[in-house]
Amino acid sequence: MSNFNLPALAYAYDALEPHFDQETMTIHHSKHHQAYVDNLNNALAGTPNENKSIEEILGNISTYAPAVRNNGGGHFNHTLFWSILSPTAQLAPKGKLAEAIGQTFGSLENLKEEIKKVGLGQFGSGWAWLFVKADGTLAVTGTPNQDNPLMDTNGVNQGYPILGVDVWEHAYYLKYQNKRADYLDAFWSVLDWSLVEQHYLTALANL
Repeated sequence: MSNFNLPALAYAYDALEPHFDQETMTIHHSKHHQAYVDNLNNALAGTPNENKSIEEILGNISTYAPAVRNNGGGHFNHTLFWSILSPTAQLAPKGKLAEAIGQTFGSLENLKEEIKKVGLGQFGSGWAWLFVKADGTLAVTGTPNQDNPLMDTNGVNQGYPILGVDVWEHAYYLKYQNKRADYLDAFWSVLDWSLVEQHYLTALANL
């Protein structure tokens, strides 16, 4: 039996108030993410792939059934999402990541504008990503549903995601209703760039 589990959060459900509300965080983590984990484990149970890592699975997702793509993506995406949020967030990147953002986007504000543009432009449910390409450079892209840049279905936009913003309505609708732009603006107040940098350095080490 596959052993994917719901990751514990490093903060309480109400810790990201007022930017992310307690009710949304509770439902998003304990209900939505738990369902992805359960469905992924069920989809892989008894198959030769049940002991593979989520990265191995997503890197060859074109060979899997839709249930694995949807729920495997949902599990990975949300695990990354929770891992970069903090009530005591470092609000600007430093070090190598700051240098790379400057080289690629010109400034942090330009990067934020690009991610917001992608998030607002995503029709229906999906994600906006900052990711590391195979050549080590940074790029921004959007994906529908629970897809992500790790998946081999992405072509030129394949790579290792280091920052993801969930733009499914379940991520923001209780507090922001249809104001996705306000939610995307609020995201930057709880995004911890020191945690994003950890993912960035890991991605570079695994190129």
